[in-house]
Amino acid sequence: MTPFEFQIRTRLVFGVGSLARVGELAREYGGRRVLLVTDHGIVKAGHAETARERLAQEGCEVVLYSGVRENPDTEDVARCVETGRCAQVDLIVGLGGGSAMDTAKGANFILTNGGEMRDYWGVGKAHAEMLPLIAIPTTSGTGSECQSFALISDPKTHQKMACGDPKAAARVAILDPELTLSQPARVTACTGVDALAHALETAVTKKRSSLSLMFSRESFKLILRALPRVLLEPSDQVARGEMQLGAAYAGLAIEGSMLGCAHSAANPLTAGFGVIHGQAVGRMLPGVIRRNMKNAEAMSGYLGHAHAAGLDSVESLVGMVEQVLGQAGLSGSLSGLGVSRESLPRLAIEASGQWTRQFNPVDFSERDFLELYEEVFE
Repeated sequence: MTPFEFQIRTRLVFGVGSLARVGELAREYGGRRVLLVTDHGIVKAGHAETARERLAQEGCEVVLYSGVRENPDTEDVARCVETGRCAQVDLIVGLGGGSAMDTAKGANFILTNGGEMRDYWGVGKAHAEMLPLIAIPTTSGTGSECQSFALISDPKTHQKMACGDPKAAARVAILDPELTLSQPARVTACTGVDALAHALETAVTKKRSSLSLMFSRESFKLILRALPRVLLEPSDQVARGEMQLGAAYAGLAIEGSMLGCAHSAANPLTAGFGVIHGQAVGRMLPGVIRRNMKNAEAMSGYLGHAHAAGLDSVESLVGMVEQVLGQAGLSGSLSGLGVSRESLPRLAIEASGQWTRQFNPVDFSERDFLELYEEVFE
C-alpha cells in the first residue's frame, strides 16, 4: 500500500442558490474589506453584482478586480495585487472559472508573503499565513476550488508555474449550480472534458492513494453520467450540480495524486497555439490511456473506474471517452486547430519537460509524445 498524507482543507457549501451565503461566510472568516476577483463575463452575467450585494449586506466593503484573463500570467497577478493592496483587503473571493481562482490565489501569495510568483513555484514556499479565500466556481472543470495550487504562466516563456502551498487552499468553496447556467456551450464542453480528464488521470498516477482514488472514482461516475446530459440539455440543474460536485471531487483527488501525461501533452498546445486547455487535454487523453494500459496497476485503476460507471472493460471506457469528446465537439485533429506539423518535435520536447510527466504510471519519452501528437495530427 502506498504511504500518503491527505488533509482536506476546504469546506464545501453546495446547493442551488448557495451564492447568497457568501456575505455570511465572509464575516465568519473575519472579512471586512473584501477583494472580489472575477472576469468581465461574470460581471456581465450579473454574478459579480449579486456577490457584491450579499457581501455588502453583511457589512463588508468590496473592491472589484474584474480583469481576469484565461491562463493568467504574472502580470495579471500583479494587477490584481495592486487592487487588493490599495484597499488593504483582509479576505479574497475568487468568482469564476479556474483562471479567476488561480489569479486570486496568486494575488494572495504576493499580498501576504511578498516577492513574485516565481518565488512560490513548487510546494510549500509561503512562510507567512495567507488571507482567507472563498472560491466560487462558475464552471465545472478545473476543481481549483479544492486545490492548494495556483497555475500562473510566465509571460515570456508561457511556461505554467504550479505554485502550491497548504495555506493557499480556499477556506470555503461555494458550489452553486445556478452559476453554471450562464456558461456558453463551448465553455461547458471544454471545462467538462477537463474535469473528465482529471477524474481519469488521478486514477492511475504514481502518487495516488486509496483516499484520492475514492474521490477520483466518485468524480468519474458523476461526470460520465452528467456531462452528456448537460451538453444535450444545458438547463438541467440536477446534471449541472452533479458536474460541479464531480469537478470538485476531482480537485480533491488531484491534491492527493497529481496528474499525468495527458496534461503534459496538452499544456504546450495551449501555450504555443492557443488551443483551449480542455480541448487539448481531451484530445490527448485516449492515446495516453492506451499507453498507460501497459501498466498492470494503471489497468486496475481504469478498470475500477469502468466498473463503477457500469462499463465492462477499459476498452469500453476509452470508447466512452471518445464518444463524449465527439458529443462535445472536441474530437478534431491538431492540424484543424492550427498546429503545424513542423512544430510537433518542439511540442514533444516541451511536453517531456512538464511537471506532471513524473507522476504518470508509464514513462513517456520525447518520442512517445511525438507519436502521440502524430496520431491525432490529421
